[in-house]
Amino acid sequence: MQSETFPLDETNCCSKAFIDYISGDKKLKPFYRAFPSTDNFKSVIDSRNFSQEKRAVLTKALSNQYNVTDLHEAVSKNLTSLSDEKTFTITTGHQLNIFTGPLYFLYKIITVINTCKELKKDYPEYHFVPVYWMASEDHDFEEISYFHFEGKKITWQTDQKGAVGKFDPSALKEIADKLPKGAAFFKDAYDQATLADAVRSYVNYLFEDEGLIVIDADDPDLKQSLIPVIEDDLFHNIPEKLVNDTSAKLEALDFKCQVNPREINFFYLKGNVRERIEKSENGFEVVDTEIRFSESEMKDLIKTHPEQFSPNVILRPLYQEMILPNLAYVGGPSELIYWLQLKSVFEHFDVSFPLLMPRNFALVCSKTDQAKWEKTGLPKSNLFLESEDSFAKWVSSNSSNHISYSDELEKLEQLEKEMKAKAEKVDPTLLQHVEAIHTTFKNKLDNAEKKLLRAEKKKHEDKKAQIAAVKESLFPGGTLQERKVNFLNFYLKDPQFIQNLKDVFDPFNFEMYLLLD
Repeated sequence: MQSETFPLDETNCCSKAFIDYISGDKKLKPFYRAFPSTDNFKSVIDSRNFSQEKRAVLTKALSNQYNVTDLHEAVSKNLTSLSDEKTFTITTGHQLNIFTGPLYFLYKIITVINTCKELKKDYPEYHFVPVYWMASEDHDFEEISYFHFEGKKITWQTDQKGAVGKFDPSALKEIADKLPKGAAFFKDAYDQATLADAVRSYVNYLFEDEGLIVIDADDPDLKQSLIPVIEDDLFHNIPEKLVNDTSAKLEALDFKCQVNPREINFFYLKGNVRERIEKSENGFEVVDTEIRFSESEMKDLIKTHPEQFSPNVILRPLYQEMILPNLAYVGGPSELIYWLQLKSVFEHFDVSFPLLMPRNFALVCSKTDQAKWEKTGLPKSNLFLESEDSFAKWVSSNSSNHISYSDELEKLEQLEKEMKAKAEKVDPTLLQHVEAIHTTFKNKLDNAEKKLLRAEKKKHEDKKAQIAAVKESLFPGGTLQERKVNFLNFYLKDPQFIQNLKDVFDPFNFEMYLLLD
């Protein structure tokens, strides 16, 4: 697999805030710890305090979750190493998308794996463990219920409610049965008891040789560490105040904030219920249910059953860093920007704020699409333009007719100067009249050039279709390929696809990869 890279600010695929972050914009520096370079990891390693008590709780919980007989040696080694004070994690998180969902799910995990490898080279005295954090407590089923394969949207229909990690995934075996032979591992995955178990199964199949650890934080023992945070949030509402204050500072710098805190940033989680907790006249209530608690009952519940509390997007990152010896979080553009709103929350609870690493970005271009694009003669950078703009550039470069009025416009500019000079000598008030005449003629020339371009475009409809076909392949439905297309579209044709990605991606190269088959 060959590759080329393009600066993200030239791809029109990311927000200005994200581009400013990876560019090291000074305005954003107060909102994160340090820029994600290998050198900057040293200070994080030196200051990352994670007690043996926390390590013991973590390894016990993970051992219970990995209670299988055929554990891969690399995974077993990493589970054991988490007890060592010189072991740290690099983490990414994602929803429990069926059949992995879009491509960037793999890109996030590969970035984590490759980051650990790079850090091991620079800091050989330490051990670095890649971690995938399952969003098992999420209840937004619609976002995970489908995937795109061979141009079709395949959807899982179910009436199950609550945290998706507890869903019964057995119905997905019917979908897995219809997939080609190379995807048979999904049948075993969806034979598991819960969706969380199923996701761990297929992720383990794809990445176990890299020692990737999959963690389900919906765990009674792990939730014990959240008790003081739950109490603070429910009874004092400090996170809301801190995030609102930070958000105001970011917005004053013209950065659009990604998430909004609530007065209470926990859901009630039990059985098939995951609903927001709100204050009521007599204590607390669970939205859209008949569940009510007095203040004393709520305090008792927090102490005895913290597993019945699920953090929302504001406090989930904090929970992650409380239970893992983590150094960096790997995420996409929107994720990392909302983390910038949270630094003061970490400081309030005296929890280490991780380095924020962008995941790798990529377009996978097939041989067919390569051939089509090469025939256009356009540079690969034009792939990131709108299809119509790419076509216009092709027409301008390949037309046998001269369809630009740039020479005429240049002469018009010179003529305006001469007319102004004459007018100023006679009557300076005529300058405005001369400018109006110039503007009228300039607009007419612009319109005439557009008409010429439209007329020329009609002669090359075949080339327009060729460009549009490549654009639709790489940007299906106008969406970046990695945000829509499933990896099976490539993996089933080339079982080395994932290994090729691992070989090509540099986790510290924050550019767009164009991967050529």
